[in-house]
Amino acid sequence: MDRRAPAVGFACAARGAPPGARGGTPPAPPRAGVSGQTVSRVLNDHPRVRPETRERVREAMRELGYRPTASARTLASGRSRMLGVISFDAARFGPAATLAGINEAAQEAGYLVSTIALTATDQKAVRDAVDRLLGQGADGIIAIAPQRSVGEALVEADHGMPMVTLDKSFGARFPVVAGDSASGARQATEHLLRLGHRTVRHIAGPVGWIAAEARLDGWRAALEDAGAQAHEPLYGDWSADSGHELGRGIADDPDVTAVFVSNDQMAVGVLRALHEAGRRVPEDVSVVGYDNIPEAAHLLPPLTTVRTDFTEIGRRCLSLMLDQLERTPEPGVRVIIPTELVVRASCGPAPGSF
Repeated sequence: MDRRAPAVGFACAARGAPPGARGGTPPAPPRAGVSGQTVSRVLNDHPRVRPETRERVREAMRELGYRPTASARTLASGRSRMLGVISFDAARFGPAATLAGINEAAQEAGYLVSTIALTATDQKAVRDAVDRLLGQGADGIIAIAPQRSVGEALVEADHGMPMVTLDKSFGARFPVVAGDSASGARQATEHLLRLGHRTVRHIAGPVGWIAAEARLDGWRAALEDAGAQAHEPLYGDWSADSGHELGRGIADDPDVTAVFVSNDQMAVGVLRALHEAGRRVPEDVSVVGYDNIPEAAHLLPPLTTVRTDFTEIGRRCLSLMLDQLERTPEPGVRVIIPTELVVRASCGPAPGSF
């Protein structure tokens, strides 16, 4: 092989393609009127190619039926242009929306994504997932790691490759993108207090989940700042079933007039429990959820909730990964995505306060 030739191969998409189109390094398409080096730069999205030249080369390649192979790209760049994603509880709204953002941004950047959805969070499961992605030739790994146990296992399984995580509990080891859960919970709690509720009960997510702990902290801080009583939180498992079960436990308590729920699915269960107990929302009890799932606006009543832009989280994860692969990254980068309180009809003044 001529080492001076650009290390870019082609696979032919049409039968009867001209010689050189079946693999290896082809000559520059004669219709393009450019050098082989320019062809290589176009195929590898090099920035130092004029737009009109880039389009002329691509048009010539379409006419001749050339298609660049993944293996040739790997040889040319030293990278597979494939990223690994490790996710847990991928069916839940937040992780699913984040993954969609990662995939969308990766496609725009010319990367493929290989996703492993964990069903267990022990060190062996995480280590096996990392090893599988390494075996596939992943250039880096993005970890949608919602539990502390997953983060600890990722640190143990670190193979020195680029990694981005979605929660800020792993020190300065990896770049991090996270929604501001504590701020979102504070906004929700303060909104209910401003409506005249003497205190706000909290149905939290599971113990050990980083976002659940941050939301609990934000709720508690808002109550402390207001001098309001903080009852012991109730812990669910993110499901509507657990919200319903826990909601039944507080629905008969006349002192309960406001509830902040750590995600919208559990809030759905709470709304049902209150309805079954004859408690009206928001006349008797106000309810705030978290995540702003698409169905939240269509519940009866429409649910007040905290919105996190999960798609933006996914896109920023991809951006931080590309910084590590293609540029000189800043050490210890932390990107915190703001949250927004979306006020709907599930909240109202405390009974008798106005």
